[in-house]
Amino acid sequence: MANFTAKDVAALREMSGAGMMDCKKALVECDGDMEKAMDYLRVKSLAASAKKASRIAAEGIVERYVDGNVGVLVEVNCETDFVAKTDDFRSLVLDIAAQIAKNSPACVDCLMEQKFYKDESKTIAELLNEAVARIGEKITVRRFERIEIGAGEILESYIHLGGKIGVLVLAKATEEHREVLHDIALHIAAFKPTYLDKSQVSSEEIEKEKEILKAQALAEENPKPMNIIEKMVEGRINKYYKEVCLLEQQFVKNDEVTVGALIKGKFEIDRFVCYEMGKGLQKREDNFAEEVMSQINK
Repeated sequence: MANFTAKDVAALREMSGAGMMDCKKALVECDGDMEKAMDYLRVKSLAASAKKASRIAAEGIVERYVDGNVGVLVEVNCETDFVAKTDDFRSLVLDIAAQIAKNSPACVDCLMEQKFYKDESKTIAELLNEAVARIGEKITVRRFERIEIGAGEILESYIHLGGKIGVLVLAKATEEHREVLHDIALHIAAFKPTYLDKSQVSSEEIEKEKEILKAQALAEENPKPMNIIEKMVEGRINKYYKEVCLLEQQFVKNDEVTVGALIKGKFEIDRFVCYEMGKGLQKREDNFAEEVMSQINK
C-alpha cells in the first residue's frame, strides 16, 4: 500500500514543477518521503527541466530515419536555432527517431514512458531531461509518424534546409521508380499538399469551403446572381482540390502535367507525410545578438 496520497503528489508537483507521473514515481521510489522525493527529482534533472517548461520551444528540426522495413519522421523542438544546429541536439533527435522505429510507440506520451533502447536504465523522458539540463533549453518531441514498408513498396524521404521540412512517401513501386519518387517528395516539400487525392477530402470540409466562397462572392460591391455564383464556387472548388491534393497538383518539375498524370500506369502512391518545423507554434522574438549572448552566458 502506498505511503502517500494524491494530495502528496499534487504538493510535490507544486514544489518541483515536475510532471504528475514523475512526482508519483518519485514518491513510490522514496516510500512517500517528500524531502527524499524532491532530491530524487533533482538527481533525475526533472525539477530543473520543469523550470524551463513554460518557455517557448518553437525551433528545432524535422528528421527522418529509415532502417529495414521501417521509416520514421519526427519533429523535435528546442528554443533557439543555435541549439538546433548543434551536433548534440541532432544526435538526440536521431536517437529518438531510432527509438520510434525500433519500439513503435502509439503516441508521444507513450514514447516518453519507453525504456531507451541504448540504455534501458532510463526512459525517453529521462533522456530528454538529461539533455535539457546539459543543453540548457526546453526540448520537446512534438510529433512523429512511423511507416512500415510492405511487400512491393518502397519508401522515399527528403529533408529540406537541414531539417526545416521533412517528407516521407510510401509507394507501390520498384527501385527503377525511386528517382521520380524522390522528385515527388521534393514536390511535396515545396507545395505542402494536405491530402493524396480528392477522395480523402471530407464532404464537411468541401461544404465549409463552399460557404466561405459564397459569402465572399456575395460580399462583393456588385454581387453576381446566385446561379452565376454557384458556377463560380464549383470552379473555385476544383482549384481548391489542386491546392490541397497531391495528385491534382501541377508537378514541380513540369507544370504541364499533374502528379497524378506523371505516375499513372507506372506506380501508385500509398501515403505521404510532410512536417514543416514549427508550423503553428508560437515563435520567440529574440534577435540574433541576444541569442548568441544567451549561449555565451550559459
